Amino acid sequence: MRRSDRIAIISKMLTENPNKVISLNYFSQLLDAAKSSISEDLDIIKDTFAVMGEGEIATISGASGGVRYRPKKTKDAIIKFLHELCKTLQDEKRIIPGGYLYMTDVIFSPEYSRIIGEIFSQLFIEYNPTHVLTVETKGIPIALMTARALNVPMVSARRDSRVTEGPSVSISYVSGSSQRIHNMSLAKRALPESAKVLIVDDFMKGGGTARGMMELAAEFKAEVIGTAMVITTAVPDKKLINDFVSLLILEGIDINENKVYIKVNDKLL
Repeated sequence: MRRSDRIAIISKMLTENPNKVISLNYFSQLLDAAKSSISEDLDIIKDTFAVMGEGEIATISGASGGVRYRPKKTKDAIIKFLHELCKTLQDEKRIIPGGYLYMTDVIFSPEYSRIIGEIFSQLFIEYNPTHVLTVETKGIPIALMTARALNVPMVSARRDSRVTEGPSVSISYVSGSSQRIHNMSLAKRALPESAKVLIVDDFMKGGGTARGMMELAAEFKAEVIGTAMVITTAVPDKKLINDFVSLLILEGIDINENKVYIKVNDKLL
């Protein structure tokens, strides 16, 4: 097999398995090449990815070592993507009667959710999360792509417990915006004790749902290492949780002028 062929195969396998350590022996046997040749191929891929801003390739030493790919975008690339996302969400056709913003198509888009998940992964990878936690339903695509980029399981809390998931832990929490009491449950098998959890959701107004997920994680004796939101509202300024990351800030919706005021969170990077 020619070097160009090996590079194509190795690049494909690494990018399709982000944050997963793959041994050099595996590539050597798969491609019928010496490990020294595989190492030279990896150096080429590593340099190319670095130049193009397509992520980083790291070599892990030791008996269980190998090579690992991590999605990593440049600051400029992240800002460009978020500005394009703002432009998409500012379309006046997205304003729903009652002053709501339609964003379901964006959240469930593989293209958008994949990039958002990779950004969240990049922001929290150093905290070594073992699980990504969200609540049904709209947070699932973003959480799943974040979990994929981190190479960890995603778990989803439900509004109501399901018999098919076995015994579950349920809590009641107060919505930060409406002050209504809601329920949230998670199967006991879904989250082990001492897990390091990254909470991911699509939207936050008052922070009640995010706080509920934190309290639910505490019931499993899990550590919450961070909270990531795609969009948070500017009002109320004080949320029910203090430490969180938001990509975009929704400042308001003018239904009379048909305008959506949304911006990139300047404090993000």
